[in-house]
Amino acid sequence: MHEIGVRHVAQIAGFSFNMDTLYMTWLAMAIVILIAILATRSLHVIPKGWQNVLEIIITGLQSQINATMGERGKLVAPLLISLFMFILTSNWLGMIPTLSSPTSDLNTTLGLALMIVCMVHVLGLYFKGFSYIKHFFQPFAPFVIINLIEELAKPITLAFRLFGNILAGEILIIILLMLVPIWMPIPSVVWLAFSLFVGGVQAFIFTMLSMAYLASAVKQDNH
Repeated sequence: MHEIGVRHVAQIAGFSFNMDTLYMTWLAMAIVILIAILATRSLHVIPKGWQNVLEIIITGLQSQINATMGERGKLVAPLLISLFMFILTSNWLGMIPTLSSPTSDLNTTLGLALMIVCMVHVLGLYFKGFSYIKHFFQPFAPFVIINLIEELAKPITLAFRLFGNILAGEILIIILLMLVPIWMPIPSVVWLAFSLFVGGVQAFIFTMLSMAYLASAVKQDNH
């Protein structure tokens, strides 16, 4: 059973690396890649097994992307779908008592949030040019201060929402395993099922918020 919040830190070239987070991150990525391979190695007209699971996820997210972002959403669809799969897998890893979720480390969630916000500004400048910068000064020039504060708050709220919910779930599972006798598994099973649900919801919320932020940058003004 892992200790919540305790990380094995390695010092490399003057930088600190949370090894547990790195291991779990690579494990989550490997699982996502494995699922993709299993789902696509033998495609069927009528999907079944992993192909069916993956098609449900992709179709559902693709419809949300099209509705939110319009035609240009195709550019970031692979990123958003991969992001959802990675976060979902990462969240669920922490449900195993001997493992920890990469998303229970603020470094991971903040890194993901900063990636999305940076992409928002890069794509906004690419598609809209000067008009993208101009919108920070609307409706009046002094509003630039409020708009900049809002931009700074985006990665913070994205990161802390996901981090806080996943960390809380891990803590409560560990506490339940310590307090509930082994011959009374029902409370633990119920909470585990609820945590799986919360992990899925948090992955969906993070992806939807990322989609909304990216839509403001790529969506055509006449849509």
